[in-house]
Amino acid sequence: MHRLSTMRRTIRLSLAATLLIALGSVRAADLDPKAINIQLPKDIKWVATAGGSEQAVLVGDPSKPGLYVVLTKWLPHKNSRPHSHPNDRFITVLKGTWWVNTGSNYDPGGMKPLPTGSFVVHYGGQVHYDGARDEECILQIVGIGPATSTSAERK
Repeated sequence: MHRLSTMRRTIRLSLAATLLIALGSVRAADLDPKAINIQLPKDIKWVATAGGSEQAVLVGDPSKPGLYVVLTKWLPHKNSRPHSHPNDRFITVLKGTWWVNTGSNYDPGGMKPLPTGSFVVHYGGQVHYDGARDEECILQIVGIGPATSTSAERK
């Protein structure tokens, strides 16, 4: 009796696992493109920037008026210099540790670490700088364009 119960349980678990595997293998191509747009990590196009980071535009165009969503990848040991943006920016740390500081005097030793999952608001017109230390850091940045940057470093 115990053996039959164990066999039934094993069969049920096997069927459940098979069903989950089958459901998980649904391809993006099977979805209605009028209802959903998917960008898999391999399809996201990263572009190098002059400041030592890479950027991928997901929605909108940061150089034009309107909503934009970008990913920014700070490479190890790369930082921006003190600067400001005209509009608020809403930032989530997706990977790694992001290092930030405020003010016009560039002081990388005074930068504060923000771990994965942190959420930050860069207020428009306020001076800040940021980057990565020993590991790459990936951010999601949401804002209203144009997303210009104005240097604010005091030398």
